[in-house]
Amino acid sequence: MRASRLVSLLLLLQSRGRMTAQELADELEVSLRTIYRDVESLSAAGVPVYADRGPAGGYQLLDGYRTRLTGLTAEEADSLFLTGLPGPAAELGLGTVLAAAELKLMAALPRQLAERAGRIRERFHLDVPGWFHGGEPTPYLGTVADAVWKQRRLHMRYRRWKTPTDVTRTIDPLGLVLKAGSWYLIGHTDGGERTYRVNRILTLQMLEEEFERPADFDLAEFWQSYLERFRGSMFTGEAVVRFSPDGMRTLRHLLTPEVIRAAQRNAGPPDEDGWVRTVIPIESVRHAHVELLKFGRDAEVLEPVELRERIVASARAILDRYDA
Repeated sequence: MRASRLVSLLLLLQSRGRMTAQELADELEVSLRTIYRDVESLSAAGVPVYADRGPAGGYQLLDGYRTRLTGLTAEEADSLFLTGLPGPAAELGLGTVLAAAELKLMAALPRQLAERAGRIRERFHLDVPGWFHGGEPTPYLGTVADAVWKQRRLHMRYRRWKTPTDVTRTIDPLGLVLKAGSWYLIGHTDGGERTYRVNRILTLQMLEEEFERPADFDLAEFWQSYLERFRGSMFTGEAVVRFSPDGMRTLRHLLTPEVIRAAQRNAGPPDEDGWVRTVIPIESVRHAHVELLKFGRDAEVLEPVELRERIVASARAILDRYDA
């Protein structure tokens, strides 16, 4: 365990440069005393690590020192080949780069680890798009990725859902996110950070003007916060519904995870026929109408009245169609 930590400490200093004892302790999840002992051990082993005193000081390696040690365990080597994602890499124009990097990595690994890592590609395949979706055409993805990398502003015409649907925007592209087969661009505007679906970009121009990337912007944190806000804004109301025993069993096939959890959490005791009354969140009456029709006779809407009337009207229209 300690040997692995010493390797991690050495590689942190090699990859990041000067780091304070507290930063190293936070990264490795150990105490300051442990960091002091580990640094002494590295020095005793001949690693040229030294400390700068003062508020801006910290530990760093002697300029020019590099270790050829990878420090990879068998599991770590395996995991690298699970991050390959050849499809998304090809969409970004990095397919050949990824292949070359994997080839170099395989050549650098000890034979035993290389053989083990090679089996990962033979036995595991990551397919990013959801079922029945082949991914979306994103003709401007390469340009967007280039602008993100070069920190160049983008001027685009974009199609959104609400009116006016077609808008013009100039943004600072901060990052790209691949979610369920769709690419999303996070860009900074005068109104703050915004999220744009890349396949809805109608025209795009990368400007010569560069921008300063916010030092405190964290792409992963922003995306997680965005998802939480998005989920919270989806539901605008509630519906009271009775589900049959079969209806309760098929919840997981027909509704989203958030709605399923609410249905199970709010469920009352079953009646003598096994039917359960519960409350579920809904995006809108129109959307709930479509979703609950999937249950057929295994669901009965009690409230709101408008939703119940829509379900009844659809059932009558279906019956009239078959009686015609």
